[in-house]
Amino acid sequence: MVDKQALVNRLRDAGQEHLMQFWDELSVAGQAELATQLDKIDFDLVSQLVAGHDDAPNWSELAAKAKPPRAIRLDSAENEFSADEACERGEEALRTGQLGLILVAGGQGTRLNFDHPKGMFKLGPVSNRTLFQILIERLRAIARRYDVRISMYLMTSHATDAETHEFLNRNDRFGLAEADLKVFCQGTMPAVDAQTGRLLLADPGSLAVSPDGHGGTLAAFRSSGCMADTVDREIEHLFYCQIDNPLAQICDPTLIGYHLLADSDMTTQVVKKREATERVGNVVDLDGRTQIIEYSDLPDQYGKRTNADGSLLLWAGNLAIHIFRRQFLQEAAGQAEVLPFHRALKKVPHIDQAGNAIEPASANAIKFERFIFDLLPVAKNAIVIESRASEAFAPVKNANGAASDTPQHTQAAMIQYDRSVLAGAGAEVGPGVAVEVSPLYALDSDEARAKIQPAQRINEPTYFAAPEAATVPE
Repeated sequence: MVDKQALVNRLRDAGQEHLMQFWDELSVAGQAELATQLDKIDFDLVSQLVAGHDDAPNWSELAAKAKPPRAIRLDSAENEFSADEACERGEEALRTGQLGLILVAGGQGTRLNFDHPKGMFKLGPVSNRTLFQILIERLRAIARRYDVRISMYLMTSHATDAETHEFLNRNDRFGLAEADLKVFCQGTMPAVDAQTGRLLLADPGSLAVSPDGHGGTLAAFRSSGCMADTVDREIEHLFYCQIDNPLAQICDPTLIGYHLLADSDMTTQVVKKREATERVGNVVDLDGRTQIIEYSDLPDQYGKRTNADGSLLLWAGNLAIHIFRRQFLQEAAGQAEVLPFHRALKKVPHIDQAGNAIEPASANAIKFERFIFDLLPVAKNAIVIESRASEAFAPVKNANGAASDTPQHTQAAMIQYDRSVLAGAGAEVGPGVAVEVSPLYALDSDEARAKIQPAQRINEPTYFAAPEAATVPE
């Protein structure tokens, strides 16, 4: 039984007693569910976050002194390490089972007009493969090449967890062994009315909550037992990426090798920005520490600064792809304040004091979330690795018709990448012909060369799949 008076007293002390206004209308089960939700809320933390809205950094001041980060640049003769020695070091780490994968997949495809977990979105331009299948096949192909098991730690959200479990199980995890897949769910934070600081109710028996951001990976990874699992499996480093990027170079040996040679706690993959105002996070050096300044926080006057040759001074665009030293994540997870909360004004549906459903026309509430990249300033020897966007980054975020990051844009990038793989293997792909290559068929041109006919001509849409990868999701 719920101790109603104790709950009332706790809410009154926090100035949130309105959350009990529909209590007597709820069933016993409904009361227990609401009490459980409330018990998980740190009201002191929420109060501090609401009151701390003036504590945001002075981004203009920081941007003024920002410098390019420590980096491995494409085609540079001044890099600390060569690509060959990095690849060799990375392959050694893969063969000896030192790597695991964290795949962040908590988002729904709302902006894609797809009311399901984004990983279930069908994106293969010829095969109709989902994002889950595309990235899992990449992981399996890497594991096969280096004759090793690579564990995948898949982060869901409360909105996507059940459906993700059901979908992956129905499709036999697209060939990934059940023992090598650990699914964990990120936490939530309550939404707060921007005017009053009072928590909002989604309905009489539940709070309006939202995921706590990709920075929530850290706490959830620890509390779910996944961190302990990496220790048991003697995993020393974790490759991290997000579900919406089908070109993510999961567990690429060269990236891993640079990370290891640099003795880095946290390595970040980047691309050279196409323009100063591109909507990507800016990876910079601030007083000797690597940090990210979001595009929305970077004043134009500083973002447009150039070098003597006219190139952008702050050139490095974040791809949300990292490699972490596991011990670094372990230590960071034990520090409550290591990742600050960020505030965002959003439209949050809720009920009013009379229980009427409210669909706000403008931003009415504050959401709180953490960002994983805020670990960069505390990471030892942080380094960034430049890659070509055409080989590493084609996120799908918006429905067709938007200006960028649509399925059409992403599929075009996938086709172009796979055309280059086949061309490098000696195939001739006709103009405008769509091709798609499963990593289980060939991870690269060298592997494809052994499987296609010399000077093979491809004149119609073709999906190159290994027999075990030929199925499409149900």
